[in-house]
Amino acid sequence: MARGFRTSMREMVPFRPAGTGHRSPVQLATTYAEVVAALTTTVEGLAPADFERPTRTEWTVRELLWHQTLDAIRALATFATVVDRPVDTDAVTYWTDFHPDAGDGGAGHAAYVRAAAAAFDSADGVAAFWRDTGPAAARAAAAADPAAHVATQGHVLTVGDFVSTLIVEATVHLLDLSVDLEGAAAPPAAALAETRRVLEALEDRPTGGTLPSEWDDTEAVLRATGRLPGWPVLLG
Repeated sequence: MARGFRTSMREMVPFRPAGTGHRSPVQLATTYAEVVAALTTTVEGLAPADFERPTRTEWTVRELLWHQTLDAIRALATFATVVDRPVDTDAVTYWTDFHPDAGDGGAGHAAYVRAAAAAFDSADGVAAFWRDTGPAAARAAAAADPAAHVATQGHVLTVGDFVSTLIVEATVHLLDLSVDLEGAAAPPAAALAETRRVLEALEDRPTGGTLPSEWDDTEAVLRATGRLPGWPVLLG
């Protein structure tokens, strides 16, 4: 998520399950729908100038919204890619081969997002694309077979674990979007809790670590992802 995205550069590592928490795929799908709705509410009715405001990434609101739309498109493709293969990663280990500094450091993807977002006649065109795509991905998550295995980015996950990765991505980027938008919707409590769970599991595999208890979930997510100082970056 450094530069506001997940790189496609992947280093294959032996799969060691890190645990999936205590939430069912149905609960996770509900949480994903809630964070999608929060993002939709945040961009609904924005003035054109608001789409050009900065975020916590190198992108503007308009550009980061396009990046999130790309993730929703990937989600739709993944839910349609049910495979008869064993899982080789889970909601936590999925992130362990995330190397944002590999290759060009994500510069190519970042430039693509800027160019693609700029290609729309207006920022509302990006928002309209999101309104069609983001909620569709949430509906696909709710309709997916909880027992299915799905393939994405060269890996196989359970549906529940894949939905968890979508929650983490969407939650962090909703915080990114809201930094300069007055009245932006906050991520749902369940989405922040799931993101914190994944970050704490990343901190000290395989048993998981603990972020300081005095931090609420929003602060914990912002610090553990490098958006605020004070903690080693667990997921950039």
